[in-house]
Amino acid sequence: MIRKESVLRWLPLGLLMVLFLPVFSLGNVLQAPTVYQYHLNDEIGPAAWRKTERAFAEAQEKGASYILIEINTYGGMLNYADSIRTKILESKMTTIAFINHNAASAGALVAIACDKIYMVAGASMGAASVVNPQGEVMPEKYQSYMRSLMRATAEAKGRDPRVAEAFVDPDVVLPELKEPGKVLTLTTDEALRIGIIDGEVAGSTEILAKEKLQGASLTRYQRTWVDTVIDFLINPAVSSVLILLIIGGIYFEMQTPGIGFALVVAIVAGLLFFAPLYIQGLADHWEIALFAAGIVLLLLEIFVIPGFGVAGILGIIAVLCGLTFSMVPNENFNFQPVEPNQVMSSFIIVIAATVAAIILCVIFGKSVLRSSAFRRLVLTDEQQSGRGYVSSVKNVDLINKEGLTKTDLRPSGKIEIEGKWYDAVALDGFIEKGSVVYVEKHENYNLFVRKKKEDQVY
Repeated sequence: MIRKESVLRWLPLGLLMVLFLPVFSLGNVLQAPTVYQYHLNDEIGPAAWRKTERAFAEAQEKGASYILIEINTYGGMLNYADSIRTKILESKMTTIAFINHNAASAGALVAIACDKIYMVAGASMGAASVVNPQGEVMPEKYQSYMRSLMRATAEAKGRDPRVAEAFVDPDVVLPELKEPGKVLTLTTDEALRIGIIDGEVAGSTEILAKEKLQGASLTRYQRTWVDTVIDFLINPAVSSVLILLIIGGIYFEMQTPGIGFALVVAIVAGLLFFAPLYIQGLADHWEIALFAAGIVLLLLEIFVIPGFGVAGILGIIAVLCGLTFSMVPNENFNFQPVEPNQVMSSFIIVIAATVAAIILCVIFGKSVLRSSAFRRLVLTDEQQSGRGYVSSVKNVDLINKEGLTKTDLRPSGKIEIEGKWYDAVALDGFIEKGSVVYVEKHENYNLFVRKKKEDQVY
């Protein structure tokens, strides 16, 4: 039997619970989940990986419970797709892939790593064989690696691993879905029928409805101007131009006295080349150091060590390797699972840009150095007339005149004739400072000289 005193004792507490129940419910409404959305609508590569890292970091900062990835890509680089896949698998947030028409190759790997997958009508997913830039299928070891990634990812998310493997392997038998000897590509209807996706939708709003997230707070990835600049600078065509400016700037700086505009161009081009690659995680410290060491070796060869030998050759190799390796993701020379042609393509870009720079410098070098615009830009603190320097020898007869080298000629430098300084180029290749030389010919602003032998008479 319930006593009247007990009822009266608990009645106030019951009334308080009834009164505050709406407040508790309002609190639950106010704590609606946050959904963070971003797009992968270009090639899977450095830019996509950087966007993914930033998106997941921002989603965590905002306390998002869900992250919605809209995918519309034909694929890309396997190593970056694997990095994105790992980021998704390790995330504590619920990940939802929205295939807005295409999730081919690397895009399929990213999609099946997500907790949920939705596709629009008419979309496709699959065809994930590893191919080179020419579209040719790579050797078996690359296909085996991709198959294992697909299979392991599908198993981690409770999806049929045979279907995921069939995206890569034409030998997987799925008679109801593909012909023998063909890799698998699924339409929206096929993917829905075999249960590898969670539904067909018309857009992201419908996804939120199906996941019962209509009241969720939706935050979208905001692209910044920094993203635009970095994506532009890491374009292979732009990288080629920057390499050309680096090599050309160094060449022109060696042809002019003092520190001038050409060196500034080379330094700025070097910063624009390495900085975005470093930010993207491509260029590492050792690759930048390798490039810098190559420049130092070349400078030592030109200004300190006579002739051209081991230091110069090592310098050229270090510069080329520093530029090339900074364009390719690797861990201390470990280029797996980088596609093999990617390293060769980077080498070709670097070598082609270097050769182009040398050719342009040889063809246009003299005219650029003589141009009034260039002469206004370079510093001329060593060309003061008070010191006896003469910039032009066009109307002066100095053939067979003797002079003294005021700098090493490697092969260009400065000589003094009758108290005046002139630009000179050694026809012998290298002449030490303080040597006696004679003028064999002159063209416009340069004298061409040879080292005088002790018994030589003109």
